[in-house]
Amino acid sequence: MLYHLHELNRSLMNPLVGWSGAAAQLLTGKENWLSQLPGVQRLAAGYELTYRLGKDYEKPAFAIESVMAHGHETPISEKVSIAKPFCNLIRFKRFSDDVETLGELKKDPVVLVVAPLSGHHSTLLRDTVRSLLQDHKVYLTDWIDARMVPLSQGDFGLDDYVAYIQEFIRHIGAEHLHVISVCQPTVPVMAAISLLASNREGTPLTMTMMGGPIDPRRSPTKVNDLATTQPIEWFENHVIHSVPSNYPGAGRKVYPGFLQHAGFVAMNPSRHMSSHWDFYEDLRRGDLEDAEAHRKFYDEYNAVLDMPAPFYLDTIKTVFQQHLLPRGLWEIGGQRVRPGDIRDSALLTIEGELDDISGRGQTEAAHELCSGIPAARKRNLLVTGAGHYGIFSGRRWRETIYPQLRDFIAEHSGPKSAPAGKTTAPRRRRTAKA
Repeated sequence: MLYHLHELNRSLMNPLVGWSGAAAQLLTGKENWLSQLPGVQRLAAGYELTYRLGKDYEKPAFAIESVMAHGHETPISEKVSIAKPFCNLIRFKRFSDDVETLGELKKDPVVLVVAPLSGHHSTLLRDTVRSLLQDHKVYLTDWIDARMVPLSQGDFGLDDYVAYIQEFIRHIGAEHLHVISVCQPTVPVMAAISLLASNREGTPLTMTMMGGPIDPRRSPTKVNDLATTQPIEWFENHVIHSVPSNYPGAGRKVYPGFLQHAGFVAMNPSRHMSSHWDFYEDLRRGDLEDAEAHRKFYDEYNAVLDMPAPFYLDTIKTVFQQHLLPRGLWEIGGQRVRPGDIRDSALLTIEGELDDISGRGQTEAAHELCSGIPAARKRNLLVTGAGHYGIFSGRRWRETIYPQLRDFIAEHSGPKSAPAGKTTAPRRRRTAKA
């Protein structure tokens, strides 16, 4: 019922929101004499703020048209490599990948970036992908809004997520692949690769875990506390709703994106209020550069998707309440998930010192679980001053984290044993400083 009330409220607000947007454009148009009247800037700023607070935010485009790779300005095209009901495997194809004269680009490592299915669209990793494309061939999991998936496509749970990752790894080819998982997917990615190893299938050359809840018992955050203070029945009764009839997925049980967005905002309400007030002041003063930066951030931040209810509930129960992965008790399809069986993949974990979603040590726990990987092929990177989003986007990502990730992938892009005549430093904790 809550979802239906949300849609009703949205429908009732649409005329006001649309009118506010039109009025803001009208009053700021340089060709309109009204824009020169005293007080009009303030009025227009109020209209635009109203518009942006009430509008619907659709999934943004990746908009990565080109990158500078090995000294060449390289066009980029998006291609769907595999289309699944709940996810598309996207290839960001560089034009130079097919040009024989640019052999250094053709030899670049292949990377699969597993984006989180946790409320935001995969476009949240735009900065991650853009950086990686400078030196790698890049694939990305692009998760589909559950409200757009018809009931005829069946349900989607955490085990299905693991199966998707395995299928994508097999499709690309584990023998030359590097997997990067960001936040939530660190757990299912660990499971997927563990099962491949247990079944004596090929595993990726490297796996990089970034800010994820491998063992959420370490340094619990507010996110962990919420998941553990209520029984699973509370989540089933309070946050799971049916998709309304005006969407293709009508009747599907989901955890709605608008509830997840409300949770995001509730973690730092004063910061968001301050940001919107600053936006209003920027518009009033005519500071268009800062105003545009605000628009770009919230165009992404406010664009959310619905998660399938089975997946959401499985994640709460398996990852945050029962801690089945670190306890060694997780079974998928009757087979135990054994990270210790992974032997041929190098492991890099990345954590932000100020991460308020995945606390310090939660991701590093992967090293203890992956006991079959030699210590010389493990590395942990603790990024001083970085919050959760700062480990995969922004200045610290581009200047501090990406260069080390790029070098780690390059170091392990050859045979899985250390090259002859080259020694590998023993595992040590590295702390990056911005």
